[in-house]
Amino acid sequence: MDKIRNAYCFDDVLLSPSFSDIASRSDVSLTSYLDDNIVLKLPIISSPMDTVTASSMAIAMSQCGGLGIIHRYNSIEDQSALVKHASREGTWDAGASIGVTGDFIDRAISLVSAGANIICVDIAHGHHEMMRYALGVLRNTFGTKIHIMAGNVATLEGFNDLADWGADSIKVGIGGGSICSTRIQTGHGIPTFQSILDCSYSDRDAKIIADGGIRNSGDIVKALAAGADFVMLGSILSGATESPGSEILLEGEKYKTYRGMSSKDAQIEWRGHTSSLEGVSSMVPVKGDVSDILHDLERGIRSGLSYSGARDIFELQGRASFIIQTSAGAIESSTHINIQKKRVLMD
Repeated sequence: MDKIRNAYCFDDVLLSPSFSDIASRSDVSLTSYLDDNIVLKLPIISSPMDTVTASSMAIAMSQCGGLGIIHRYNSIEDQSALVKHASREGTWDAGASIGVTGDFIDRAISLVSAGANIICVDIAHGHHEMMRYALGVLRNTFGTKIHIMAGNVATLEGFNDLADWGADSIKVGIGGGSICSTRIQTGHGIPTFQSILDCSYSDRDAKIIADGGIRNSGDIVKALAAGADFVMLGSILSGATESPGSEILLEGEKYKTYRGMSSKDAQIEWRGHTSSLEGVSSMVPVKGDVSDILHDLERGIRSGLSYSGARDIFELQGRASFIIQTSAGAIESSTHINIQKKRVLMD
């Protein structure tokens, strides 16, 4: 057994403020390159979950400068129709996810024909022989015609292997999602922040997509500073007007379903049976238009870069200086007025 090492999550660290001569948040650029041909003005990608990204979310993400990956939990025909709809509506880039078994290559061919130029090979444990096989088949089929995104991995070794197997960008993070129970069910996982930091030492050209455990704009800034080129969001975007699913009225409040794709509900609906249960299903309040959510995040991210005196993501990564905070520091970092009120009432 290897020596046990420390591994840090987003709440364990803070960025140390630096001298800044940035006069306005508008001076900060959040542009990031997925590859030479695909450029996003906002480094945010919506997760390929059936309660997060279908055509409406993909369209809205594109209009706001980000990217949506349309989920695969339906028939080939239905997913291809969603991709085609998003492409007619004028998305600059169309992304869609596939698995690594069954008719995955037929699905990929149909999606590309429908207009997808980004195929995301999306499985829970991406550092796997079936991932190697799938990436090989996709490269033999499409060459460099499409961008291949793949994941998820949690280690530098996994990141390097997926890059060597043909992935252009790699989703980094296992077990950190708010509705993911992988770490509880399997005992495996690494805090997403630590995984990003580890993978940032890779000498491969593949892009890092931080996926899981991100709850706010501050976490996004930390992920980018640690080496991520993009972040993938699920829970933050769930409940948006553009997320799939009907609104449910409960006690006068509107909600939508948000669930992990390895939850019991999701597995039964999309494949008729369950295997390992590594996710849960929940209800989230309806949050309004995704554009408002993204604009709030964008303002926070721009402010975050300005605190490091960085005008773009590349400069942030060069200037970033992290500190480790104690549990008391994490409490102080939060909006803790309610804790103070509770102490006053107890006294």
